[in-house]
Amino acid sequence: MPDSLAEYLRQDMECEGLLECLYGLKSLDRDCYQVLIETEEPLTVDAIAERVDRERSTVYRAVQRLLKAGVVRKDQVNYDQGGYYHVYYPADPAEVTDRMQRMLNDWYAQMGTLIQEFEDRYDDRVDQPAPTN
Repeated sequence: MPDSLAEYLRQDMECEGLLECLYGLKSLDRDCYQVLIETEEPLTVDAIAERVDRERSTVYRAVQRLLKAGVVRKDQVNYDQGGYYHVYYPADPAEVTDRMQRMLNDWYAQMGTLIQEFEDRYDDRVDQPAPTN
């Protein structure tokens, strides 16, 4: 992950990179998300783990990060005899993109405020060099 915004802006970013950039998600998180996108039915953590060839507990943590980011949803499926299990599926893309846009707008407004504070704080302190003729 780049250390600065300038480094991010110089990179060629793909749309999947938004998950890492906006939510701090990891490569495995993105792989799990891709599996869910490519599958027509909701999947259990075990099914996702099998498809990404990783341990169940590792995939469970990745899915939890995706849930927290709001890009994945979870449903509970009940057994007739009692008990249940969870299945996961991608959140509605329109909801995800709306949330991303709001995050970006909020960030942009915060950066604008900080830039103005920077100018207000340091504009008077810097002696402007005398123009040379």
